[in-house]
Amino acid sequence: MTTWRPHSHIRVVALGLHWRDGRLLAAEVRDDAGRIKGVRPLGGEIEFGESWRTALVREFNEELGIDITITSEPQMMENIFVHEGATGHEVMFIAAVAFPDGAFSGQDRIDFREDNGEQIIARWFDLADLDVGGGPSLYPTGLKDVLLGQKNKSRRAG
Repeated sequence: MTTWRPHSHIRVVALGLHWRDGRLLAAEVRDDAGRIKGVRPLGGEIEFGESWRTALVREFNEELGIDITITSEPQMMENIFVHEGATGHEVMFIAAVAFPDGAFSGQDRIDFREDNGEQIIARWFDLADLDVGGGPSLYPTGLKDVLLGQKNKSRRAG
């Protein structure tokens, strides 16, 4: 198992929100003992000279082998966190994405590898099962509240 630690500099990342039947696609985040401590939407670091949109499309292509469509403007979040005693700091562009028709239909999970070879499992999660006792956390911290606020806002507008 790969031991991951946050970078010692501020990272700028792009994350994609993909929904299926009201459930969010997110990758498992594990502690050093291999236990699931949380989940996080898919995406990754924006490379120098690359726009957040280009990075998001590239990350999904690298990780899942698909070409996504970005369907919303980004939500910006700052994420200062501690993982296994090490502090990390990220600035995030988070946007809704659509998959090509039929991509991963009938699959409950998606297995892929990160650049470093780490095996990742992504599944669709109900927000009600995240950030509650006995359930995994949704990272970045605060994203669940943002997503629930957006749902409530669209219900009031509709």
